[in-house]
Amino acid sequence: MPRRPEPMTFNLPTGNDPASVRARVVALERLLERSFTIPGVNMPVGLDALVGLVPVLGDVVTTAMGAYIVWEAKNLGLPKWKLARMGMNVLFDTAIGAIPLIGDAADLVFRSNSKNLRILIKHIDAHHPQTRVIEG
Repeated sequence: MPRRPEPMTFNLPTGNDPASVRARVVALERLLERSFTIPGVNMPVGLDALVGLVPVLGDVVTTAMGAYIVWEAKNLGLPKWKLARMGMNVLFDTAIGAIPLIGDAADLVFRSNSKNLRILIKHIDAHHPQTRVIEG
């Protein structure tokens, strides 16, 4: 009898602690920016670029998901200047994404969610070192 594939599950923590926030934001960034790789080019692409192809609705959805990362950062207590920088990244991505064709190409190059993740992770590593993840 052939084996059935295991369903893909996501166990994201629901707490407000920095480790839980880190896990959720990293998962969201991966979903939005690096879900799969374009064969032959080896370029990572995510839902941000794909959903952005749908006029208006796609930009609204991806902006809301990007704003969620900024909201999580606010709840962690990031300084206002870092929150403003993160907000500007999302705003710039939304403004460029609203331009037909050019905005779709720009989504592949300007990855606001990855930039915001770096800002957030740098803050978490500096202020909550117990949440660091050692990769290797």
